[in-house]
Amino acid sequence: MPKKPYDVRERLLLFGCTVVRLVQYLHTRGPVAVELSGQLLRCGTSAGANYEEADSASSERDRWAKRKITLRELKETRFRLRILRKTGFLAQIHDPVLIEAEELMKIVAAIIRRSEGK
Repeated sequence: MPKKPYDVRERLLLFGCTVVRLVQYLHTRGPVAVELSGQLLRCGTSAGANYEEADSASSERDRWAKRKITLRELKETRFRLRILRKTGFLAQIHDPVLIEAEELMKIVAAIIRRSEGK
């Protein structure tokens, strides 16, 4: 397995790209999978966008609000991936995407905790 980038921004970008490819795959799995994949695409790609947007926030409060939105989007992505996995639209081969969502959640949560302690 290739080494994961250390930069959280790069990991979120790569994760968003993986979600896009996964949604394309889901579009071959029938109308229910297509319907379920729409929100997965939105939350799976907006996590990275919100994290990037935090870099140009107008205030510290705004910066951490956007980081918290990133965490919520990752949690929603994980939930939707779990639904797709439990319903059989995704198979065991797709589990690394779910694992990456969980790892990114832990990283972003740690960044938020560390910043709130300052």
